[in-house]
Amino acid sequence: MTNDPLAPLLGLADVEPAFAEARAKVDAALRHRALRRNGGQVAAEVGLRAAVSSAALEDHRHDLAEVRAGTVTDPVVQGALRVSEGLDGLADLWPRAPRQVLARLHMLAARGAVADGDLGRLLSGAERIDALAGLVAGNERTPPLLLAAIVHAELLTLRPFAGPAGVVARAAARLTLVSRGFDIRGLIGVERGHLAREPEYVGSAGAYATGTPDGVRSWLRHYAAAVSAGAEELEEIGNEVLTPSGN
Repeated sequence: MTNDPLAPLLGLADVEPAFAEARAKVDAALRHRALRRNGGQVAAEVGLRAAVSSAALEDHRHDLAEVRAGTVTDPVVQGALRVSEGLDGLADLWPRAPRQVLARLHMLAARGAVADGDLGRLLSGAERIDALAGLVAGNERTPPLLLAAIVHAELLTLRPFAGPAGVVARAAARLTLVSRGFDIRGLIGVERGHLAREPEYVGSAGAYATGTPDGVRSWLRHYAAAVSAGAEELEEIGNEVLTPSGN
C-alpha cells in the first residue's frame, strides 16, 4: 500500500492533539438526542447557517433571519444556499471524479454572480488542481480531517474559479468530511467556525500559502478549531430544536 503523502503533517507541533480533540467533539455532537427524531430539521438549520456563513466569508454578509425569510436575493448568498443543498448529491462522486465535482460546485455557487461562460471553468492553477484531484481520488489513507483541511487550503490558495471561489473551497472540504465518513450526514457546519474565527481563518490561510511548516501548522490548527466550533454549534441547534417541543 502506498504511504500517505500527508502523514508527516500530523507530526507538526500540536496538530495531532488538535485533530483528536475535534474528532471527540464531533463524535459527541453526533450523538445528540435531537438527531434521533428531528435530524432533518437540524440538518436544514445547519445547512442554512453554513451557507450564510460561507457567503459572509466572501464579504457578502446578510442577517440570518432575513435569509431564512427568503428576502435576500444576493446571488452569492443564493449560490451558497444552492451549494449547501447540493452537497448530498455530490458526496459519492467527489472521491471518484473530483475535477467534475469542483466544476459543478462552481456552477452552483457562481450562477448569477459571474458570466455564464465562466461557470465551472478553471481560470488558473490547472496543474495544481490536477495534483489535488489525484490526492482526493480514491484516497483512503489520509485521515479525513487532514485531507479536508488540505483540500480547503489548496483551493483557497489557488482560487481557480471566477467569483465566489471560497464557497467552492469550503464546500469541497465539507464533501471530504462527508464522503470519508467523518461527518457522513453533513451535520458539522465548519463554515460557522471559520466565520466565528474570521481573522484567524484569513491569517492562517495566508500562512499556509507561504508553504512553510509553521504556515501549514497554523492552518491545520485553525481548521481543527473550526471543526470543533461546528460541533459545538450542532449541539446548540439540537438543544434549540428540542426546547420548543418540550422533549
